[in-house]
Amino acid sequence: MQLGGFDSSSDEDTTEEDPRPLSISWLSLSPVYSSKFLGLCSLPGCRFKNVRRNLQKDIEELKSCGTQDIFVLCTRRELSRYRVPNLIDTYQQHGICVHHYPISGGDVPDIGNCCKILEDLRSCLENNRKTIVHCYGGLGRSCLIAACLLLQLLDTLTPQQVIDDLRNLRGSGAIQTIKQYNYLHDFREKLAAHLASQDTVLRSVSR
Repeated sequence: MQLGGFDSSSDEDTTEEDPRPLSISWLSLSPVYSSKFLGLCSLPGCRFKNVRRNLQKDIEELKSCGTQDIFVLCTRRELSRYRVPNLIDTYQQHGICVHHYPISGGDVPDIGNCCKILEDLRSCLENNRKTIVHCYGGLGRSCLIAACLLLQLLDTLTPQQVIDDLRNLRGSGAIQTIKQYNYLHDFREKLAAHLASQDTVLRSVSR
């Protein structure tokens, strides 16, 4: 049976559980945050098609590397589809602070939402909190947000350099769609326009 373009059959029930630990890639934020790294990973506990992860083991892995804050970019519908409908509550029960910013698969956030995510992310990093970002595969949306952070922090980096760095870190599938690719190439221009419009609003309110 197909549901919204996805196979909703229960073939994951016959797939052997993946014994490998959750793979977390650590992105260096030097020189702005010289000793800080941002973690990127796929969806913990995911059980979909040929992916069959153990949520408890994945959370133990996150805890063992000191994770304090986690940014979840999946929608709630995705969390249900991938058999982790209570993931956000489970993180909180294990003492991990959750920042839920849902972005549809393959899509991009509007620039206002992106600024909120980046502000929240930078606050975590500046407070020396071990922080991880994930979507479903840890390739599209997660790498997009990481790339935006790098472009915001480091004027010397070009969008293509950032994309190449993330593909070296996460694999050739990082930054998956043309929409995401174009978003990064236009990011600084959109960010400048957004900040200018915010500044105009603030000045008019303060009069």
